[in-house]
Amino acid sequence: MAVPPLIGITCAHDILADRYFVALSYVNAVSAAGGAPVLLPSIGTDTLRAYDFVDGLVLTGGNDVDPVHFGEEPLPGNGEVTPDRDVFELELTRWCLDTGKPILAICRGAQVLNIAAGGDIYQDIYTQVPGVLKHVQQAPRWYPSHGVHLEPGSRLDGIYQGGLSRVNSFHHQAVRRLGAGFKVCATSADGVIEGIESTSHPFAVGVQWHPEAMWQRIPLHLNLFSAFIASIGKCKAAGAVDA
Repeated sequence: MAVPPLIGITCAHDILADRYFVALSYVNAVSAAGGAPVLLPSIGTDTLRAYDFVDGLVLTGGNDVDPVHFGEEPLPGNGEVTPDRDVFELELTRWCLDTGKPILAICRGAQVLNIAAGGDIYQDIYTQVPGVLKHVQQAPRWYPSHGVHLEPGSRLDGIYQGGLSRVNSFHHQAVRRLGAGFKVCATSADGVIEGIESTSHPFAVGVQWHPEAMWQRIPLHLNLFSAFIASIGKCKAAGAVDA
């Protein structure tokens, strides 16, 4: 039996409760796609090389990113930040970009991916984007609450086989200026960026929606995790991932 690839999943950090945690939905999606989940707590950037055993990285959702990491002061709409997690995830993401390890970035994770590549984000789309739609839905997490347009010919559109038209939404921050080597591959009707992908990395894709919360009701969303897992085997075969 083939050994499944080890997939590092970043954890949220509850400072007041003194705990790390991650939603089971991420673990279930990775497992269903054929990966072996490994939870990665934010324990300091000096330990990054200790995580070299993971074959791919899932950046999960969570609190807001401190705007200091993209050269801004906090606006009133910026929410709670988790400093250790910010530093850890940004350095971990840069390392994976440098070494070619596949990355699937979800919600906050997509924002972290873009910042790590030198881009920035809106601190609060509700005060910074005119005509913005409702992006924090009051509906079940699996429910697709607004439309999304995937760029024809993009990797993401290929993964979804042209069949994605609506997504769920739980965010008030979003990618603004793209990081180096990335392109927009999905937007909502208000122009908010919903998906980014690398033009050079073997697999670095970020989505603003939460496919891990949707795939059991809408199986098409498992395609994203399956493509991510499949990219690991392709990278290894091509020798694209550094040890």
